[in-house]
Amino acid sequence: MTTTSSPTAPQEHAHLLHPKYRPDIDGLRAVAVLSVLGYHAFPQWIKGGFIGVDIFFVISGFLITTIILGSFEGDGFSYREFYARRVKRIFPALVLVLAATFAFGWWALLPHEWEQLGKHVAAGAGFVSNFAFWSEAGYFDNAAETKPLLHLWSLAIEEQFYIFWPVLLGLAWKRKWRVLTVVGAVAALSFLLNVATIHSHREAAFYSPLSRFWELMIGGMLAYMRLHRPLPKPGWGRHAQSIAGLVLIGLGLAFIRGGKAFPGFWAILPTLGAFYCIAAGPTGVLNRYVLASRPMVWVGLISYPLYLWHWPLLVYARIVEGELPSNGLRALMLLAAVVLAWLTYRFVERGTRRSESSTVISVLVALMVGFVVLGTLAATRYYVGRHSDPYFNKTAAAAKDWGYPDGLSPIKVDGEVLQQIGHGKRRVLLFGDSHIEQYGPRAVELNKIAPDTLDSLSFATWGACPPIPNVVDEKNNLCGERRDGAMRLAISDKFDAVVFGGCWNCYFSETGKPNAANAEADRYYYSDGKTRHRFMGGGGVDLALNMLEAVMTNLAKHKQVYLVLDNPVGEGYGPEEFVKGGRLGNMSVAPMSPTTEWVSAQRGLHERMRQIAIRSGAIVIDPIPTLCKGTQCTRADADATPIYKDAGHLRAEYVRKFATYIDVAMSTQKQQQTPATVPVTGR
Repeated sequence: MTTTSSPTAPQEHAHLLHPKYRPDIDGLRAVAVLSVLGYHAFPQWIKGGFIGVDIFFVISGFLITTIILGSFEGDGFSYREFYARRVKRIFPALVLVLAATFAFGWWALLPHEWEQLGKHVAAGAGFVSNFAFWSEAGYFDNAAETKPLLHLWSLAIEEQFYIFWPVLLGLAWKRKWRVLTVVGAVAALSFLLNVATIHSHREAAFYSPLSRFWELMIGGMLAYMRLHRPLPKPGWGRHAQSIAGLVLIGLGLAFIRGGKAFPGFWAILPTLGAFYCIAAGPTGVLNRYVLASRPMVWVGLISYPLYLWHWPLLVYARIVEGELPSNGLRALMLLAAVVLAWLTYRFVERGTRRSESSTVISVLVALMVGFVVLGTLAATRYYVGRHSDPYFNKTAAAAKDWGYPDGLSPIKVDGEVLQQIGHGKRRVLLFGDSHIEQYGPRAVELNKIAPDTLDSLSFATWGACPPIPNVVDEKNNLCGERRDGAMRLAISDKFDAVVFGGCWNCYFSETGKPNAANAEADRYYYSDGKTRHRFMGGGGVDLALNMLEAVMTNLAKHKQVYLVLDNPVGEGYGPEEFVKGGRLGNMSVAPMSPTTEWVSAQRGLHERMRQIAIRSGAIVIDPIPTLCKGTQCTRADADATPIYKDAGHLRAEYVRKFATYIDVAMSTQKQQQTPATVPVTGR
């Protein structure tokens, strides 16, 4: 994201050699930042625009390596001058964006959102955002569109590169190692780590600097080649590289999607494209007439502050609106980002870059340290935002109350990682999604109060992944692999009983009529090997439920099978439903009334699932007698404390105490006392 050389920057420092300014590289920055902005604002139109970050990585690797190697081979490299320039280049715009984001968050965010923003401000100022967001990644992570500083993950990786790379190159230079071998080795190891982890540890592959450094190394290898090998003569060779570079980037924009295993092998398209664009030099035909054109150079010059400003504006627009903003409002936010970026470049960046005063650096470092402190205070509730109603804290506590897999131990069975607790003779596999995971705290509670009766329990669960063969989730390419592995365990003789559970309402309720409102959720279909039968309007629901019944029928012939029916879900259950007022005005949160309506579509599905279980010979586990009376279902206890953590999941505190209906599948003693098809109410 950073600029190393520009028309307004000094070209030489005492011990640093800087590459000659190339307007086509600023034009390549424009391609990168416009791709990212387009993807963030209009993902339905520019579906692969997130590859702009990978283009930035190659540019940074090329320019930074050019500076370092050129300085070593010239008058010498000064670490002090190098990092002073990084501070003057990176900190001014970042300070402004952090200050504006923090101030608006204090005014508009709810307490739990404010605490998270504090964490992200501290991480952003400390350049460890990638690790912060990596630690949050998971099924219950709140949407990326609600994190105003999410985009700082890439800046953190660049900063970590700036710390690591000069030291390694300095060591290589001092010991007279072959620099190109060092660069190539780092690139190869990083790329291998990337492709090795992209399927099994996708978040790590995305956020870890170790699996991203190869992209910067591509630029580093080009920097070495340009310093030690003659440039190709002007002509068709350079033109071909220029054309190939932009074609590869265009292919990446056209064919790479968020659901693909990215970065992985797919990241080769944008990184190799950027490599060729830079290698072509300023005389390459598209470099000269497209990338070096005045509009592209202008955007490239403001690309860093533009990248910083655009995402908080889009996120806060979404938060204020409470939903995806209109196309017009998103376009307005991008226009505002351009204006703010130009003002930042013109009146802040240019001045600090030209300054030779050490005081400027000291002030910038102090401000960044200040944001680390302020963010930490906000994250730990020592500094609260504008909204401080005590009931906000109650709803926020409910939203965080998730106990899985706390108290369980990971084990590996036939290559599948399970979460295990208990040492009873009966071996039980709990198989499903987060609606089975939510009962993990009950298993832990039983292990405390009645360990002698607890079976040997193993949880094989993945969020939003229904435990039904041939069901495909378009947004989770690991679902099928993990589910099929767990299904092999369910069929095997390693378990005496299998408990199926899931958010059946999420998958099967109200799926008959697709429309604009639920089109985004239409991610599941049933595949018969030839045809995709979509859940929404495509007949996939009937096929999936028939498959579930067939699986349970087959298993019930030689082992115990349970089907956990779903708890009520949807609007009215999540604690966030009771926040009143607008973000920009006064906001309050009303204590929750004890019950809400159990909608008819869910009641119908509930009965259908019950009949499927009965026909297959499975034991029915029904939470409804505990949660509901007639068509009214509990959402808060007597003192208005929510029993749900969100619109679909029961909170851990409630499950520990009151979800006794699940005990029939976890405890041998209770199972012997309960008729097979009679729902256990827990009362």
